[in-house]
Order: sequence, then C-alpha cells, then structure tokens
Amino acid sequence: MSHWRSSLQLTSKGRLLATSVSSNIKAVRWTSTLPAAVKEITHPDTAIPSATLDRVARINNYTVTTYSRPDLILDRGKGSFVYDTFGREYLDFTAGIAVVGLGHSDEGVAKVLADQAQKLVHTSNLYHNEHAGLLAEQLVETTHRHCHTRWASKIFLSNSGTEANEGALKFARKWGKQHGNSNKIKVVAFTNAFHGRSMGALSATYNPKYQAPFAPLVPGFVSVPYNNVEAAVQAIDGDTCGVILEPIQGEGGVHAASESFLAAVRQRCDQVGALLIYDEIQCGLGRTGKLWAHQHYSEACQPDILTMAKPLANGVPIGAIMTNQKVGDMIKLGEHGTTFGGNPLASAVARHVVERLSADTFLKAVQEKGEALKQDLVALQERYPETIKQVRGKGLLLGVEFTKDPAPMIKLARERGLLLVGAAGNTLRIVPPLVLTQDQARQGIARLAGAVEAFQG
Repeated sequence: MSHWRSSLQLTSKGRLLATSVSSNIKAVRWTSTLPAAVKEITHPDTAIPSATLDRVARINNYTVTTYSRPDLILDRGKGSFVYDTFGREYLDFTAGIAVVGLGHSDEGVAKVLADQAQKLVHTSNLYHNEHAGLLAEQLVETTHRHCHTRWASKIFLSNSGTEANEGALKFARKWGKQHGNSNKIKVVAFTNAFHGRSMGALSATYNPKYQAPFAPLVPGFVSVPYNNVEAAVQAIDGDTCGVILEPIQGEGGVHAASESFLAAVRQRCDQVGALLIYDEIQCGLGRTGKLWAHQHYSEACQPDILTMAKPLANGVPIGAIMTNQKVGDMIKLGEHGTTFGGNPLASAVARHVVERLSADTFLKAVQEKGEALKQDLVALQERYPETIKQVRGKGLLLGVEFTKDPAPMIKLARERGLLLVGAAGNTLRIVPPLVLTQDQARQGIARLAGAVEAFQG
C-alpha cells in the first residue's frame, strides 16, 4: 500500500501516524523527517555550453522581449522531469504553470495526438466535428457527477484561458443589458487576481505592472479586496452585470476564498441580478484534489459561469466556458465565435485528459500527495522560520510565502535541478504535475531546502 494511504508504515524518510477518531474512522497525519538538503550546485548557470548561449542570442534577436528566461533550452520531458539540450535533468515543480497535470510526454496523450493528427486536425466551426460536441457533453456530465448540484448546462470551446475569460465577460455584459438597462455594465473583480493579458481580462486583473502600460483599459471594471465581504457586497450593485473571481488565487499568491465570502458574493449577485463567474483556469480540473476548486465550498457558492483551460488538454492549447442553462440559452447565433476553438485535435486530447483527471482514484491520490507535500513544506518552514513565513493551499496548488522577496530562490533551486515559479506577495508556487510520486516530492523538498539555506545565507 502506498505511503499516502491510511495504513501505518515506517520509512527511512518519514512515518505515518494514525490516530483513532471513532470505532471505524482513522485520521492520518504525516510526520515528516526532512531529507538532507541538497547544498551542492548541480546545474550551474555558468556551465551552459557556448552553443546554447549562441542559440539563445539568436532566438532573442527575433522574439519580442516579454519574458525573462534563463540561458538554457528545454528540449524534452517525461513525467515530472524536463531536460535541457545539455542533457541535464530538472524536477519540474511548475508543470508548465499548472498545465501538464498528466506529466510531460504522457503516452496516452501522445497516442491520441498522433492518431487524431493523421485523421483530422481542423475544420473550423462551420461544421460539426467528431470530438467537440462530445467534449462539451463530457464536461457538463462529469461536473454533474462531482458537484453538489446540476448547475452546469452549456459549453463554449476556446483556445486559452484568456479567451475563455473574455467570452465570459462578454456573456456578462449581454446579460446586464438584457436583464437591466444600458448602465448595467459594471464588472467587479478582486485584488491579487489574474485573469489574462487581453484587454477585457486585463481590466479585471488588478496589477498596475500589467495594466499601466496599456491604459486606458475597458471601462466599467472595479476591483475590491479579495475575501472582504463588506467591500464586495458594497461594490456589487444594481449596475453590476458580472463578478469574476478565482476560488483559489494562483498568481496572486495562492489564497483561498472563505466560505462566507463566496456565499455572500453569490447571494449579492442574486439580489442585484449579476452573473457570478469562477475563473478555475489554474485551480480547476483536479489541481486541488477535487474536479473543481469550488467543490470545497457548499452549494450556496455555485457559479453561473466557470472558465477553464490550463490542464484541459495537458499542454495542447484549449480553453472552455461552462455556463448554466439561463446563460447558455441567452447567447444567440453569431454573438460569439472562434476559428480554432473546439478543433478536432485539441478536443480529442481534452476528452482523454478529462476522463483521467476526473477519476475518483486520481483525485483522491492528488489530495493525499498534496497533504503529504504540504506537511513537508510546513516542516521546512519550522526548520527555517526566519525565512519562510507561511505555507498554504490545497491539493497540489501550494504556496510558500517568504519573509522577503524570494525571486533569487528560483535561480538557486534551478541550479540544484528544481524548477519553481513565483507568485505575488513574496510567494513561490508549488504546482508539480499531478502524477508526481512520493520519491519525486521528497527529491523536490531536498532541493528546495538546499536553495533555502543558500538564500538565507
């Protein structure tokens, strides 16, 4: 039986303690003996071959400089690992920013891709194709199986999370005009949110660094403090057509909404006739150990619209908007569209991925892995209390907040063979592939510990 199951099992790396709660229920907690920190620099940035540096310079000469990237090139991956052109192996705790839930180069995904690519890649939405409609059915019916209520009804397929959010915001604007008046166009968003980089999604992303260069943005958007019930209720008024939020924020620092906050926002939306949009692009599709992050809350918190993308096809570009019946019925012929969205290739892969990510055994394993990894991170915090302030998150969407800007940690970890991604508020995100093993998680903790020791000096 796996170490993450509820049996007593001693290992050289840790032990499970089972404490009786009742005659037939046992609560399991992980008591971690941290692995030895990897202090040695095994992947030095100074050892990048000149051929790679020349190639990076060539790439930079022809690409818009929107990304800050190290001077290495990744050319393959398998499971929870990626490899650079120099052959060095990295344990990937980014998963392509929470995208490759099934890991890199998954055999099942690769087979579906290869088979479908030889059959039909693209037709446009002038015609039905074999997979898009069945994917829509699968998403709705799988959501019914997992959620408290059968709120989901219709699907619109797009190419990315940003596109999904843009569509959701358009739907909200139409809803306001149809169920209010010409002034019912206000969209309420929240601080530390991230909804995308295109103009509508950017208008809902309260971050001056992202917004300022492109102002003026779309009018009618306001942002209020996340998890502040009073501020949210006050902002959501009769002119509000929609409210958009992440049940668990990712880039904003891995912050989970409270039950009282989501319930109050849901109630207030009902009172003023506004739509509630959940952006589950990062926190959905198994990342938190449930199919959807809002399943961690009561049915009083269900949305009208949910957007998804990142892991939907394990890295093949796709996104989707899921709506309830009233919203789906409101959108009419020609009011929204896409050339590539719902293409046979991406839809075929997504059908395969959703079937696997939504399996009860898979989700249970994510919960168990996430809890074990979180307990190790808490133990790391206890070892370095002056450096690590807090560990938070659910499943395998975890955040480690530091007492000072941890940006140097990304390089320090990478030079020990561990890839990390940052978040707001002095936080590093821990978002590995959902197929991460116990041994790989422990390797990651050892490398992270070495980076923390170097970081704190």
